[in-house]
Formats: sequence, C-alpha cells, structure tokens
Amino acid sequence: MSTQMKSPVLDASLPEEEPLGARRGERLTALAQQHGALVALLLTVLIASVSFEAFPTSDNLGNMAVGSTFLAIVALGMTFVIVTGGIDLSVGSTFALGGVLAAWGSQYGTLVALLLPLAVCGLIGLVNGLLIAKSRLAPFIVTLAAMLLARGILLAVTDEGSTTYLVEERSFLATLGEESLLGVSLLVWITAVLFVLGALALRRSRFGQYVYAVGGNEDAASLMGAPVARTKIAVYTLSGLCAGLAGALNAAYLMSGVTILGVGMELDAIAAVVIGGTLLTGGFGFISGTLAGVLLLQVIKNIINQIGSLDSSYQQVVSGAFLAVVVVAQTWLGRKRRML
Repeated sequence: MSTQMKSPVLDASLPEEEPLGARRGERLTALAQQHGALVALLLTVLIASVSFEAFPTSDNLGNMAVGSTFLAIVALGMTFVIVTGGIDLSVGSTFALGGVLAAWGSQYGTLVALLLPLAVCGLIGLVNGLLIAKSRLAPFIVTLAAMLLARGILLAVTDEGSTTYLVEERSFLATLGEESLLGVSLLVWITAVLFVLGALALRRSRFGQYVYAVGGNEDAASLMGAPVARTKIAVYTLSGLCAGLAGALNAAYLMSGVTILGVGMELDAIAAVVIGGTLLTGGFGFISGTLAGVLLLQVIKNIINQIGSLDSSYQQVVSGAFLAVVVVAQTWLGRKRRML
C-alpha cells in the first residue's frame, strides 16, 4: 500500500499565501492613515452644526472656505516637500513677501502683479532646492536661512514695514479677490483647481512617482535611475511658487500687501500636512489629506470663535494637541502595517 508523498522541492517553490486577515488589516490601516483627517473633519463639522446655529449657515461656510484658501495653497506645496522627506520653513515669509510684491506690482499692471511674486518666491525656492540637493545641506538650516532672507527683503521693500502698498482697485488682481462664480469665491475655485492638478501630479505622473521614491528611500531611488537631485529642486521650487501665489491672492483679498502676515504660517502648513496623513519621514502622503487637514484647522478656529468666551490662543492649544495625537496615531499605524 503506497503512500503519496509531497515533493519538498515543489513545496519550497510555492510561495506561502498571505493570510486574508493580515491583508485586510493592512488595508484598514492604510485607509485610516489616508482618510483619518477626513473622518475627523466630518465628525467635527457635524458636532459644530448641531451645537452652534450660526455654524452651518452659507455665510459662515463661505467665509471659512475663503479663509482656508491661502493656507491650503501653501500646504499644497509643503506636501510635495514633506513627501520627499524634507521641510520648508521659509513659506511663511515668502507668503508675506509675495503679497507685498503683488500689491506693489499692481500699479504697473496685472502681469507684473502676478509674475513678480511668482518669480521672486520661486527663485527663493529654487535656491533652497539647489543648496539642499547639490550641496547636501540640511533642509531645516537652508530653509530657516531663506525665511530670514525673505523677511529681510520684505522689510527692505516696505521701509522696515512702515509702507503698506495698496492693490489698484480696477486691476485684475482686485477682481480675483472680490468676484464670485456660481456663488463661490474665485479664490476657492482657484484653490480647488490647484489641488486637483496637485493630486494628479503626485499620484498619476512620473514626477509624483519620483517624489514618493525619493521620500521612501533616496539611495534606492538613485539606484533605480530616479533623478533625485532634480526632484528635490523641483519640489522646493514648487513650494516657493505656491507660497508666492498664496501671498498674491491674499493681497487681492485684502486689497493691500500686509507686512505682518505669515508669521508662524509654516508651522500651520506643516501641521495641516501631517494631520492629513503625510509622514514627516517621507514616502507616504496624499493631497486630499492635506486639504482635509487645512479645513479641520479652519473649523477648529471657527468653533473657538463661535464659543466666544475663548481667545485665539486656545486655537493653538487645540491644534497642537490634535497634532500630537495624530503623530502618535501615525507612528502606531505605521508600526502595525510593518507587523502585518
């Protein structure tokens, strides 16, 4: 009576299938990292709508949407930088500089008002990228120096902040800040278009693949032929352009180039990106998550204003506490994914 034996060679050649529970757990963990900010945003909006009568009104929602646009555009560029594993501390100062340059340039026409802040702020981002990619300097130090440089240029242009340039009332720049389309501010439409383009670039383009590869493992990306230096230069240039554009649009909204804006904005942008699920270590992040993070910070700010008895400092307390919770949750989810 013969007994059928299994071939050890055949057994060794067959890969073990991953358990269904492990695959399901990995998918759930990834979804939590990607959409956690959106879930928190929806729950916060629901609670605020029930708690405050003025919160769900069209005027309040419209004001929140417009107020979110400038930080959102800055955070859009910051997302690309952080996905590569970098950081950009100069965006707050370049945002303020872009607004001042746009207001100053509006007296010479719309083309100057829009191109001047983009050119100057984009150049600052380009220099950041060159120093980081080519000279291999630390992004923290390089962008910190750029922050001081941009703020210094701002003070020089405005005579130590004593001069405030006004946007020409009949200019196209003023139209961008005042007009609406289908009942929605043009600023919101511009931001929405930028986020759609940013999401397509990050998720559907070769450039986006390079961004993820550089953030995931720079050495491995280089061995695979990815243009590591060029990708870093591109993302820092993009960050500068986004900050400059946000500043120009803010000048259009306020009808002036306010010199005191942008202080601490880089921290808000980083917080929004991290809350949205992008890892500070790089290699993982989503544009949609960044938008959810920005809106969540704006909703928290609005809720504090609705309460009335709390001053603006509580916004920083709540935002900081929320950011700490998100970072801890991301670390735990990342470890869980590696274990699955």
